[in-house]
Amino acid sequence: MAKSVMNSAQYNGKQPEPEIIPVIEETIFSKIIRKELPSSMLYQDELVTAFRDINPLRPTHVLIVPNRHITTVDDITAEDEAAMGRMFTVARKIARDEGINEDGYRLIINCGEHGRQEVPHIHMHMLGGVDVGPMLSRKG
Repeated sequence: MAKSVMNSAQYNGKQPEPEIIPVIEETIFSKIIRKELPSSMLYQDELVTAFRDINPLRPTHVLIVPNRHITTVDDITAEDEAAMGRMFTVARKIARDEGINEDGYRLIINCGEHGRQEVPHIHMHMLGGVDVGPMLSRKG
C-alpha cells in the first residue's frame, strides 16, 4: 500500500511546505534529500528526511537523516539539537504508521570506523516488523 510523503506542515498542522536546506558535502543521502536520486521517501521537512533502506535487513528498515550534512555523532553541535530531536519524533510517527510501535523496534546510529558507519552522513536506522535479535553477539 502506497503512502504519501508527509511534510512538516502536515506533521505540525501548519502550512506551507518548507524549503529543504541544501547539503554542503555530497553523499548518496544528500542526493536523496534533494530528490536527485529515487527513493521510497516516507517523510521530509525542513530538518530531516526519512526513506526506506534499499537493502532492508528487516521487514521495516527505514533511514532517518538530517537534511544538513553532519558527518558523525561526534560532529553534532548545539545548532543540530532540533534536527536530532526531530529524528526521534519522526521515528515514533513512522513506527506508528508502519504498525510496529506496539511490538517494538530498534533505532541504531553508527559512528565512525569502529562503529561501522558506512555513509559519512549521520543517519538513524529503524528496524522492525520482526524480533530484531540481540543487540550484540556475546563472546564466550
